[in-house]
Formats: sequence, structure tokens, C-alpha cells
Amino acid sequence: MIELKTLTKKFDAFTVLDGIDLTIPKGSAFGLLGSNGAGKSTILRLVSGVYSPESGNVTVDGEDVYNNVAAKRKVFFINDETVQFTGFTLSELKNYYKNYYPNFSEELFQSMRARINLPENKKISTFSKGMKRQAIVITAIACCPDYLLLDEAFDGLDPTMRIIVKRILVDAMVDRQLTVVISSHNLKEMNELCDTVALLHKGKIVFSKDLSSVKGSVHKIQVAFEPVNPSQPQGYTAEEFRALGIDILHFSRAQSVYHIIARGDIEDIKHRIQVKNPVLTDSIPLTLEEVFIYEMEVLGYDFAGTQNNSYFAGAQNNSYTAYNNTGGFGGMNNPYGQGQNMPNMGNPYNPGMGNPNNFGGSPYNQDLTGFNQDMNMNNSGNGNSEQ
Repeated sequence: MIELKTLTKKFDAFTVLDGIDLTIPKGSAFGLLGSNGAGKSTILRLVSGVYSPESGNVTVDGEDVYNNVAAKRKVFFINDETVQFTGFTLSELKNYYKNYYPNFSEELFQSMRARINLPENKKISTFSKGMKRQAIVITAIACCPDYLLLDEAFDGLDPTMRIIVKRILVDAMVDRQLTVVISSHNLKEMNELCDTVALLHKGKIVFSKDLSSVKGSVHKIQVAFEPVNPSQPQGYTAEEFRALGIDILHFSRAQSVYHIIARGDIEDIKHRIQVKNPVLTDSIPLTLEEVFIYEMEVLGYDFAGTQNNSYFAGAQNNSYTAYNNTGGFGGMNNPYGQGQNMPNMGNPYNPGMGNPNNFGGSPYNQDLTGFNQDMNMNNSGNGNSEQ
């Protein structure tokens, strides 16, 4: 089990995580959701022992992780970049990690490699992005960690590659009870893989719930009334529905039809709406993506303002993601490395070159930035809307 207790992490004066509590059960497939700068990648780096917290604790199976080799051997962290592996062949990469993970399974590695037909003796720099992702995923699984952490695992992969990587992960989860923690902006993948999700916003945990309960607690209700009476041209407002005790996240109206996004028990919500004598009340299932959008709207995130940008772009207005404007967290008086300026590692058996926090001497301390991976989303609405 992974536990974060009253954990705070800062970069200079900026607080990335603010006294959070989070529990990730063993054997779960856990998803981290949130806007850029919410702290998702920082949580993964804390759990893998790359960062140490300013206060609070992060433990894996009850042990502190930072500077604890035994605890780190239980964890394998795959960040959203693969440039740190390009100087190796796949065989060299495998042998490098064998030195640090004593439970490495050569049989499992070769079985997965043969299944996806990856060449062992070609430089990884010659691989496509999808092949690079496959290479590190099969290496990670062959290391037989108890916990696999993935930051934007499916970013940039074509549909075929996505299916292959997901199948490898699912097989490992089923066969070995592997605990997988995924941070991603691709909510479709999160919906397919995860059984539990946590939503972060501005360094705080908004909720951490079973995925089915998340989707089951937010509903889209379509309500139709008789054509609006000329003597009452305004129709109903969101406040009138809120006065009925309905927890409304989003409200829009087109003519005499209303679309209400609300939290709570669906039958109770419908019962309350009946007071207004609708001619039709119908509930429509929401996707995880829709739940996420409406929850973030309530928290003040302006989707309309980023409609033609990226789902969570806005780095220019975000003091956390703005660090990436200087090439990641490097160059900003930050002790954790120089962003993507990775040294050429050369011989995998003599890895102590360059900044030791980027790669040097230990696979447990990989530190590449990747805090601005975005997914384009358009959130278009019909009619007038209010929150």
C-alpha cells in the first residue's frame, strides 16, 4: 500500500502539494486526474523517491521511500519522456536494470519481447515513440516491482500501440497482482484501466473514490416542460432548481428543454424535479471525461477560455507549469536536474555521468520533466448556461 500523509511539497516559494492525504491500495489500478500543475507528476516522483517532501510522509508498504533502496526496489517509475533510454540497446537497458532489481525475470522479458517483436541489439534511438514506450514497459514489468508508476503512459501512441501497451499492463495486473498508478490526460484510457481515481486541484485532493462511485454520483438529467408561458418568458433558473435541494454542477437551457448536471442519488434528484411538473425527465449516462469537466468547472476551471488551446494548457498563467518555459525544472535554481538535457549515458555499466539526480548511478532516480502533456478538448454547450 502507498500512503501519503499530510504531505507538502514546494519548489522555491510555490507549493505544489499542500498537506495532502492519499492512500493507494495494493493490487489496485489507480488513476491521478487533474489540471496541469495540480501535482500529479510530483506525487509519482515522491512515491518513487526522486523528490523528498518538505513535510509529511510518503511510504510504500509502511517504509519511507526517499533514500531507501529496499523500498525503491518495489517501485518502477516510467515518466512521460523516453530520451534517457536512447543511448542503450534494448539488451543493454535490460542488463542495466537487472543490477538494481534482483527479482528481474529474464523469461518474462523475453516472452514479452518476442510477443511484440522488439529487436534486442538495435539502439533505442532508432525506435519509434511507440516502440520506445513498449521497450521500457516490458523492462519495467520484467523487473517484477510491486508498484508500477506511469506518467502519461499512452501519450503520442497510435491506436495499435495503445492496445498493445494496455494488454501488457492488464496481463501483468492479472498475473502478478501488480499495482499500477497512472497519471494521464487521456480519460478514455483511465476509464478503461483504472478501478479507483483521485482528482487533484491546486495541490489539494478533491476526491479519491472507486471509479464506479464517481460516475454513479454525478448525473446528467434532461428535463422538458410545456412551451414557456408568454406570461413567464424567463422559464426556470438554476437557482430555482437549487432551491429544491439539488446539488447542481452545470445548468443549461434550450427553449423548454433543460440539461442539468447534478450530484446525488438519481432517483432523489428526479423526485425533486417532479415538483415543477415536467413532461419529460430522463437521465443520460456520463463518461469519466464529462464528470471530470463538470467537477473542474465547479472548482473554477475555465474550459471556455482554453477551448482552442489544450485541455489543461495555460502554462502562461500557471506558476507551476511556467517552470517548463526554461526547459523543465532545470535552470530555475532547482536541485533536481536540467529538464530534458540528459547526458549521453554511453556504457550502462558506468552510469555515474552527469547529474546524479537525472539518471546517474541509479534507475531509481530518473527525473525528466513532462508537466505540460496536454489533450485537446472542446467543451461546447447548447443554449444559455450558468453554474
